[in-house]
Amino acid sequence: MRVLGVDPGLTRCGVGVVEGVAGRPLTMLGVGVVRTPADAELGHRLVAIEQGIEEWLDLHRPEVVAVERVFSQHNVSTVMGTAQASAVAMLCAARRGLPVALHTPSEVKAAVTGSGRADKAQIGAMVTRLLRLSEPPRPADAADALALAICHIWRAPAQNRLQQAVALHASKGRTR
Repeated sequence: MRVLGVDPGLTRCGVGVVEGVAGRPLTMLGVGVVRTPADAELGHRLVAIEQGIEEWLDLHRPEVVAVERVFSQHNVSTVMGTAQASAVAMLCAARRGLPVALHTPSEVKAAVTGSGRADKAQIGAMVTRLLRLSEPPRPADAADALALAICHIWRAPAQNRLQQAVALHASKGRTR
């Protein structure tokens, strides 16, 4: 499975592509950050994010796009910017017919480090180790994007089985 992980943000939108399957060594195919100037008009920033994500989709041809689920923070303007960047990533994927998976920050942290309360340094260290990199990806947004992709690769098989079981149960309920 090839996954594009997206850590959404208006100024720095982390992107990372990981390929592999659960239980086997994973391979990083690319990592980076789509940047926009903080003083640019919002519409221009969103277009720049879209163009950057489209370039990553063209270059790496992922099968799935994993995006960090936006959660409530104290700073409403930060949440809005993150949500807008997240929506751009989902739009780019949907336009291509790619499935989008949303993962919460604590879910990603728990999958990659074993603790839902891990800090940025711990995430960077584990991403470096899991992908056999010589150093942690910088900035942290890039490491977070790779962590999202890793989380999805590891959790997708179980989530798919769960969805199939729910669908089977629902269909049996309708046939009675």
